[in-house]
Amino acid sequence: MIWVLFIVFFVALLIGIPIAFALGLASFVYILASDTPMVIIPLKMYSGIDVFVLLSIPGFILAGNIMNNSGMTNRIIAFCNHLIGHIRGGLALANIGASMIFAGISGTAVADTASIGSILIPAMKKEGYKADFASAVTASSSTIGPIIPPSLPMIIAGSLTGLSIGKLFLAGAIPGLLLAIALMGVSYFISVKQGHPKKKKASFKKISHGFLDAFWAILMTLLILFGIVGGVFTPTEASVVAVLYAVFVGLFIYKELKIHDLPKIVLDSTITTASLMVLVGFANLFGWILISEQIPQAIANSLLSITTNKLILLLLINLLLIFVGTFMETIAALLILFPILLKVAVSVGVDPTQFAVIAVLNLIIGLNTPPVGVCLFVASSIGKVPIGKVSRAGIPFLIVSLIVLLIVTYVPEVSLFLPNWLMD
Repeated sequence: MIWVLFIVFFVALLIGIPIAFALGLASFVYILASDTPMVIIPLKMYSGIDVFVLLSIPGFILAGNIMNNSGMTNRIIAFCNHLIGHIRGGLALANIGASMIFAGISGTAVADTASIGSILIPAMKKEGYKADFASAVTASSSTIGPIIPPSLPMIIAGSLTGLSIGKLFLAGAIPGLLLAIALMGVSYFISVKQGHPKKKKASFKKISHGFLDAFWAILMTLLILFGIVGGVFTPTEASVVAVLYAVFVGLFIYKELKIHDLPKIVLDSTITTASLMVLVGFANLFGWILISEQIPQAIANSLLSITTNKLILLLLINLLLIFVGTFMETIAALLILFPILLKVAVSVGVDPTQFAVIAVLNLIIGLNTPPVGVCLFVASSIGKVPIGKVSRAGIPFLIVSLIVLLIVTYVPEVSLFLPNWLMD
């Protein structure tokens, strides 16, 4: 019966059914075909979302939407442009820098691509950058978001396994910074080679003013991270603090957020949260079926039968996760695969916290991997350029992202230094 599950799931994906409902439909057909009691559907869906730490997700989504409607994105971009816009290809570098700061607001790659891209891709085209390069930079830099805290995929990974969310946040900080530096290096090299424009160097006054404007976004990230790490509040409480902070900044500091905007922002955040919770519920049902059919054990045994060498096994897991990430949404892939692969990784001596970073980084790189990387489609739509051109322009960024992935995979200290230093 397990083949029924997979065939229905992949056919549903191929005909364009959203992944949450593809998981649900496949599970429903399996349950009907296997004479499993239907009551298992609500039971397993509810148990999937009945996890306290998942309460932080609607808070972070709402905080991000409030900050976006407060003009925060424009201020982040302006600060980065003042700071590095005078370097050759400075607007592309500002794009990457803005994504790194914006990560503290959204925590998701697709949101980053859409928010930053809608402003910077047209601006870069206007300045003389090729549309495919502008789109590729935006899509590639969005991979920083789910690594640098607060990260929704890290929250999901922690909720699935009981790993410390604070440790996972810290573990992603250095890899995220390393990825940003690598992407900036490639962007600068291409900009010099192609003669991309640069702006006049901003005065210290402009840079200072830009920093003060962007300061509140930076402070929000620090507030969340050090609040959790310092034990001041839990991730769920941190999300509530983030919402209150965002409302205060939007209403009283930037004064661009209006009271009458809040109902629509809350509604949009509720819809996003609801769709995510449906995904979590159906994924838990799907995962229960896999467990009942002993698929996790089969996958683990298959991998371990190929090799028990830690280095080769990690390489195989990386290849599997990148492949899955090209066609499956990050959180859905984590819900289904992370608990399975974590057991395999731990069995050969990989630290669970390090493996969480490896898994998330793999899956978000998959979002920018042809032929069906979601972020590529979003960026190509904004840039009005064919997906093939964006994919080709993004190859250098993909290569350095994979190099960073290998470093994170085979040098544990990159992920574990901060958690071990600050939390052990």
